[in-house]
Parts: sequence; structure tokens; C-alpha cells
Amino acid sequence: MKRLIPICVLTVIMAVPATAEEEGSKSLMEQGAELFFEGLRQEMEPALDELLGLAEQFGPAMQSFIAEMGPALAELADEIEDWSAYEAPEILPNGDIIIRKKPPQDPDTQPELPEGAPEGETEI
Repeated sequence: MKRLIPICVLTVIMAVPATAEEEGSKSLMEQGAELFFEGLRQEMEPALDELLGLAEQFGPAMQSFIAEMGPALAELADEIEDWSAYEAPEILPNGDIIIRKKPPQDPDTQPELPEGAPEGETEI
């Protein structure tokens, strides 16, 4: 689905110059490419319609979410300098969300290897 939009944009860009030329002066390669992209457009049309429907359905909800939570998220982003220093959020049974900071690691110390494990490999 992520590749859908770039393919459609490429199809439109390539189809515009092709329509400006006369029909009789096109080479077989140009005609083949035009037929290929027309078929691709027809195949993609239902998926694009579905995507537009989803955008219309979720658009107002996303705008409301951004209007309400945007300032709070911006404030949080200003306070947190390095997102990689935190664990993934954890949701507790009561609905609270906890974001724990990862324990600091000293770059000079490396984890000890278990006995019998070759260097560069660790047992899990």
C-alpha cells in the first residue's frame, strides 16, 4: 500500500507528455508503455478509491486528535532529547502508560561471555 502512491504519481507524470503527442507518431515502445500504465491505473483504481474513503473516514478524527494532543506532544518532545534512551511504552491493567528510561550503559564495559561461547557469539 505504501508503494501505491509513488506508482500512481509516476503513471500520471509519464502519461501527460504521451497525450500531448499525435497518435500516429508514437513508437511501439511508447504505445506499449502507455498501454501498460493504463492497465496499471485501471488495476489500482479500486485501491485508490478505498484509500480515499479511509482518508475521508479518519480525517476528522485525526484533525481533532492533533488539535487536542498537539501542544502536549510538542511539549513532551521538547523535554525528551534522545528517544532511544527510553524503553517501549508499557500499558498497565488500570490504563496507565509507563515509559521507563533504559539503564545507562558504560561504553567501556562489555557484557561477559558465558563459558564455552566463542568470541563474538552469546547464548540466549
